[in-house]
Amino acid sequence: MSALISADDLAAALARDEVRVIDVQYTLLGTPGRELYADAHLPGAPFLDLDAALAGPPGDRGRHPLPDPEVLQAGLRACGLDDDTEVVVYDQRTSLSAARAWWVLRWAAHPQVRVLDGGLAAWVRAGHPTTREPAIPSPGTLTVRPGSVPVLDSTSAAEMARAGVLLDVRAAERYRGEMEPIDPVAGHVPGAVNLPMSELLADDGTFLPADRIRARAAQAGVHRDTPVGTSCGSGVTAAQMALALHTARIDAIPYIGSWSEWVADPTRPVATGAEPG
Repeated sequence: MSALISADDLAAALARDEVRVIDVQYTLLGTPGRELYADAHLPGAPFLDLDAALAGPPGDRGRHPLPDPEVLQAGLRACGLDDDTEVVVYDQRTSLSAARAWWVLRWAAHPQVRVLDGGLAAWVRAGHPTTREPAIPSPGTLTVRPGSVPVLDSTSAAEMARAGVLLDVRAAERYRGEMEPIDPVAGHVPGAVNLPMSELLADDGTFLPADRIRARAAQAGVHRDTPVGTSCGSGVTAAQMALALHTARIDAIPYIGSWSEWVADPTRPVATGAEPG
Protein backbone atom coordinates (compact mmCIF):
# COMPACT_ATOMS: atom_id res chain seq x y z
CA MET A 1 0.00 0.00 0.00
CA SER A 2 1.30 3.44 -0.91
CA ALA A 3 2.21 5.78 1.92
CA LEU A 4 0.32 8.52 0.05
CA ILE A 5 -3.38 8.91 -0.63
CA SER A 6 -5.16 11.35 -2.93
CA ALA A 7 -7.96 13.65 -1.82
CA ASP A 8 -10.59 11.75 -3.80
CA ASP A 9 -9.44 8.38 -2.48
CA LEU A 10 -9.46 9.73 1.06
CA ALA A 11 -12.98 11.08 0.62
CA ALA A 12 -14.11 7.64 -0.56
CA ALA A 13 -12.39 5.91 2.37
CA LEU A 14 -14.00 8.32 4.84
CA ALA A 15 -17.40 7.69 3.29
CA ARG A 16 -16.85 3.97 3.92
CA ASP A 17 -15.68 4.72 7.48
CA GLU A 18 -12.37 2.96 6.79
CA VAL A 19 -9.90 5.51 8.16
CA ARG A 20 -9.36 8.04 10.91
CA VAL A 21 -7.99 11.36 9.68
CA ILE A 22 -5.76 13.60 11.82
CA ASP A 23 -4.87 17.25 11.25
CA VAL A 24 -1.21 18.10 11.93
CA GLN A 25 -1.03 21.57 10.36
CA TYR A 26 2.14 23.30 11.48
CA THR A 27 4.51 26.17 10.75
CA LEU A 28 7.92 26.68 12.32
CA LEU A 29 7.62 30.45 12.04
CA GLY A 30 4.15 31.76 11.38
CA THR A 31 0.53 31.07 12.27
CA PRO A 32 0.36 28.35 14.95
CA GLY A 33 -1.08 25.03 13.87
CA ARG A 34 -4.03 25.29 16.25
CA GLU A 35 -5.07 28.56 14.61
CA LEU A 36 -4.76 27.02 11.15
CA TYR A 37 -6.89 24.11 12.37
CA ALA A 38 -9.50 26.47 13.81
CA ASP A 39 -9.74 28.28 10.47
CA ALA A 40 -10.34 25.16 8.35
CA HIS A 41 -9.87 21.40 8.61
CA LEU A 42 -11.34 18.17 7.32
CA PRO A 43 -14.66 17.20 8.91
CA GLY A 44 -14.10 14.78 11.78
CA ALA A 45 -10.35 15.40 12.00
CA PRO A 46 -8.93 16.10 15.47
CA PHE A 47 -5.82 18.24 15.79
CA LEU A 48 -2.46 16.78 16.83
CA ASP A 49 0.19 19.30 17.88
CA LEU A 50 3.64 18.54 16.46
CA ASP A 51 5.52 20.39 19.20
CA ALA A 52 3.47 18.88 22.03
CA ALA A 53 2.98 15.28 20.87
CA LEU A 54 5.31 14.46 17.97
CA ALA A 55 8.47 15.90 19.55
CA GLY A 56 10.02 16.29 22.95
CA PRO A 57 11.10 19.58 24.51
CA PRO A 58 14.00 21.33 22.71
CA GLY A 59 17.45 20.98 24.21
CA ASP A 60 20.73 19.18 23.67
CA ARG A 61 18.96 16.56 21.52
CA GLY A 62 17.79 19.25 19.10
CA ARG A 63 14.80 21.47 18.56
CA HIS A 64 12.41 18.59 17.79
CA PRO A 65 13.81 15.47 19.46
CA LEU A 66 11.98 12.17 19.74
CA PRO A 67 8.79 12.45 21.80
CA ASP A 68 8.32 10.91 25.20
CA PRO A 69 6.44 7.65 24.46
CA GLU A 70 3.84 8.27 27.16
CA VAL A 71 3.15 11.79 25.93
CA LEU A 72 2.89 10.54 22.35
CA GLN A 73 0.58 7.72 23.39
CA ALA A 74 -1.71 10.14 25.23
CA GLY A 75 -1.85 12.41 22.18
CA LEU A 76 -2.65 9.57 19.79
CA ARG A 77 -5.28 8.12 22.11
CA ALA A 78 -6.88 11.56 22.37
CA CYS A 79 -7.22 11.43 18.57
CA GLY A 80 -9.24 8.23 18.94
CA LEU A 81 -6.60 5.80 17.71
CA ASP A 82 -6.61 2.10 18.54
CA ASP A 83 -3.92 -0.40 17.58
CA ASP A 84 -5.81 -1.43 14.44
CA THR A 85 -6.91 2.03 13.28
CA GLU A 86 -6.09 3.00 9.72
CA VAL A 87 -4.80 6.58 9.88
CA VAL A 88 -4.41 9.38 7.35
CA VAL A 89 -2.49 12.48 8.42
CA TYR A 90 -2.35 15.80 6.61
CA ASP A 91 -1.08 19.36 6.91
CA GLN A 92 -1.61 22.53 4.90
CA ARG A 93 0.07 21.57 1.63
CA THR A 94 3.58 20.09 1.45
CA SER A 95 3.29 17.17 3.92
CA LEU A 96 6.14 18.62 6.00
CA SER A 97 4.53 18.02 9.39
CA ALA A 98 2.37 15.19 8.07
CA ALA A 99 5.54 13.30 7.15
CA ARG A 100 6.85 13.80 10.68
CA ALA A 101 3.58 12.29 11.96
CA TRP A 102 3.86 9.44 9.45
CA TRP A 103 7.38 8.63 10.60
CA VAL A 104 6.66 8.96 14.33
CA LEU A 105 3.64 6.68 14.07
CA ARG A 106 5.77 4.05 12.38
CA TRP A 107 8.48 4.53 15.03
CA ALA A 108 5.72 3.92 17.58
CA ALA A 109 4.79 0.60 15.89
CA HIS A 110 1.70 1.88 14.09
CA PRO A 111 2.48 1.30 10.40
CA GLN A 112 -1.15 1.69 9.24
CA VAL A 113 -0.62 5.34 8.37
CA ARG A 114 -0.77 7.29 5.13
CA VAL A 115 -0.33 10.94 4.16
CA LEU A 116 -2.81 13.04 2.20
CA ASP A 117 -0.64 14.10 -0.74
CA GLY A 118 -0.92 17.87 -1.14
CA GLY A 119 -2.61 18.28 2.24
CA LEU A 120 -5.59 20.49 2.94
CA ALA A 121 -4.93 22.48 -0.23
CA ALA A 122 -5.37 19.35 -2.36
CA TRP A 123 -8.56 18.48 -0.47
CA VAL A 124 -10.03 21.92 -1.19
CA ARG A 125 -8.91 21.85 -4.84
CA ALA A 126 -10.77 18.57 -5.28
CA GLY A 127 -13.97 20.23 -4.09
CA HIS A 128 -14.32 18.50 -0.74
CA PRO A 129 -15.75 20.29 2.29
CA THR A 130 -13.94 21.76 5.29
CA THR A 131 -15.23 22.80 8.68
CA ARG A 132 -14.33 24.94 11.67
CA GLU A 133 -16.09 22.60 14.08
CA PRO A 134 -13.50 20.93 16.34
CA ALA A 135 -13.51 17.14 16.40
CA ILE A 136 -13.46 15.45 19.81
CA PRO A 137 -13.35 11.69 19.25
CA SER A 138 -13.81 9.04 21.91
CA PRO A 139 -10.44 8.16 23.46
CA GLY A 140 -8.57 5.30 21.81
CA THR A 141 -6.48 2.49 23.25
CA LEU A 142 -3.38 2.55 21.01
CA THR A 143 -0.15 1.33 22.62
CA VAL A 144 3.06 3.10 21.62
CA ARG A 145 6.04 0.79 21.16
CA PRO A 146 9.00 3.12 20.56
CA GLY A 147 11.93 2.19 18.39
CA SER A 148 10.01 0.16 15.83
CA VAL A 149 11.92 1.77 12.96
CA PRO A 150 15.59 2.85 13.13
CA VAL A 151 16.72 6.39 13.83
CA LEU A 152 20.14 8.01 13.57
CA ASP A 153 21.87 9.76 16.44
CA SER A 154 24.90 12.02 16.11
CA THR A 155 27.35 9.10 16.10
CA SER A 156 25.50 7.01 13.54
CA ALA A 157 24.80 10.09 11.40
CA ALA A 158 28.52 10.78 11.19
CA GLU A 159 29.13 7.13 10.28
CA MET A 160 26.38 7.29 7.62
CA ALA A 161 28.11 10.31 6.08
CA ARG A 162 31.30 8.22 5.83
CA ALA A 163 29.96 4.79 4.86
CA GLY A 164 26.75 5.65 3.02
CA VAL A 165 25.00 8.88 2.08
CA LEU A 166 23.75 11.41 4.60
CA LEU A 167 21.41 13.76 2.78
CA ASP A 168 21.21 17.28 4.16
CA VAL A 169 17.82 18.39 2.87
CA ARG A 170 17.97 22.05 3.85
CA ALA A 171 18.20 24.89 1.34
CA ALA A 172 21.57 25.03 -0.39
CA GLU A 173 22.64 28.30 1.24
CA ARG A 174 22.10 26.84 4.70
CA TYR A 175 24.01 23.69 3.76
CA ARG A 176 26.90 25.79 2.45
CA GLY A 177 26.95 27.80 5.67
CA GLU A 178 26.24 31.10 3.95
CA MET A 179 23.30 31.81 6.27
CA GLU A 180 21.59 30.21 9.24
CA PRO A 181 18.31 31.77 10.36
CA ILE A 182 17.61 29.50 13.34
CA ASP A 183 20.55 27.58 14.76
CA PRO A 184 23.63 29.23 16.34
CA VAL A 185 26.19 27.79 13.90
CA ALA A 186 26.04 27.61 10.09
CA GLY A 187 27.26 24.72 7.96
CA HIS A 188 26.69 20.98 7.68
CA VAL A 189 27.79 17.62 9.04
CA PRO A 190 31.12 16.73 7.39
CA GLY A 191 30.50 14.32 4.54
CA ALA A 192 26.80 15.14 4.18
CA VAL A 193 25.48 15.69 0.64
CA ASN A 194 22.95 18.41 -0.13
CA LEU A 195 19.60 17.51 -1.68
CA PRO A 196 17.07 20.26 -0.90
CA MET A 197 13.65 18.82 -0.11
CA SER A 198 12.03 21.53 -2.23
CA GLU A 199 13.42 19.84 -5.36
CA LEU A 200 11.20 16.79 -4.77
CA LEU A 201 7.93 18.70 -4.56
CA ALA A 202 5.66 19.83 -7.38
CA ASP A 203 4.37 23.38 -7.54
CA ASP A 204 1.09 22.34 -5.89
CA GLY A 205 2.86 20.83 -2.86
CA THR A 206 2.45 17.20 -3.86
CA PHE A 207 5.42 14.85 -4.13
CA LEU A 208 7.03 14.34 -7.52
CA PRO A 209 6.41 10.97 -9.22
CA ALA A 210 8.56 8.12 -7.94
CA ASP A 211 10.70 7.89 -11.07
CA ARG A 212 11.65 11.57 -10.83
CA ILE A 213 12.48 11.21 -7.13
CA ARG A 214 14.69 8.22 -7.89
CA ALA A 215 16.46 10.13 -10.66
CA ARG A 216 17.16 13.15 -8.45
CA ALA A 217 18.28 10.93 -5.58
CA ALA A 218 20.65 9.10 -7.93
CA GLN A 219 22.29 12.41 -8.79
CA ALA A 220 23.05 12.76 -5.07
CA GLY A 221 24.51 9.24 -4.95
CA VAL A 222 21.44 7.49 -3.55
CA HIS A 223 20.20 4.25 -5.08
CA ARG A 224 17.90 1.52 -3.79
CA ASP A 225 20.76 -0.41 -2.19
CA THR A 226 22.56 2.65 -0.78
CA PRO A 227 22.62 3.10 3.01
CA VAL A 228 21.06 6.54 3.37
CA GLY A 229 20.17 8.91 6.16
CA THR A 230 18.39 12.24 6.09
CA SER A 231 19.18 15.37 8.07
CA CYS A 232 17.76 18.89 8.24
CA GLY A 233 17.55 21.57 10.91
CA SER A 234 15.53 19.76 13.57
CA GLY A 235 14.32 16.43 12.19
CA VAL A 236 11.04 17.51 10.58
CA THR A 237 12.12 17.99 6.96
CA ALA A 238 14.36 14.92 7.42
CA ALA A 239 11.18 12.89 7.92
CA GLN A 240 9.62 14.56 4.88
CA MET A 241 12.61 13.43 2.78
CA ALA A 242 12.36 9.92 4.25
CA LEU A 243 8.73 9.82 3.08
CA ALA A 244 9.65 11.11 -0.38
CA LEU A 245 12.31 8.42 -0.75
CA HIS A 246 9.90 5.82 0.63
CA THR A 247 7.48 6.59 -2.22
CA ALA A 248 10.37 5.77 -4.58
CA ARG A 249 11.09 2.52 -2.69
CA ILE A 250 14.28 3.83 -1.14
CA ASP A 251 14.65 3.24 2.59
CA ALA A 252 16.13 6.14 4.54
CA ILE A 253 16.81 6.64 8.23
CA PRO A 254 16.20 10.15 9.60
CA TYR A 255 18.65 11.88 11.90
CA ILE A 256 15.96 13.27 14.17
CA GLY A 257 18.32 15.51 16.16
CA SER A 258 19.72 16.89 12.90
CA TRP A 259 21.75 20.10 12.72
CA SER A 260 20.24 21.58 15.88
CA GLU A 261 21.54 18.62 17.89
CA TRP A 262 24.85 18.44 16.02
CA VAL A 263 25.84 22.01 16.89
CA ALA A 264 24.68 21.69 20.50
CA ASP A 265 28.06 20.04 21.13
CA PRO A 266 30.84 22.50 20.18
CA THR A 267 33.36 19.65 19.84
CA ARG A 268 31.58 18.25 16.78
CA PRO A 269 33.20 19.31 13.48
CA VAL A 270 31.42 21.65 11.08
CA ALA A 271 31.86 21.77 7.31
CA THR A 272 30.99 24.66 5.00
CA GLY A 273 30.96 25.19 1.27
CA ALA A 274 29.29 23.43 -1.65
CA GLU A 275 31.11 20.10 -1.27
CA PRO A 276 30.46 17.45 1.39
CA GLY A 277 33.69 18.38 3.19
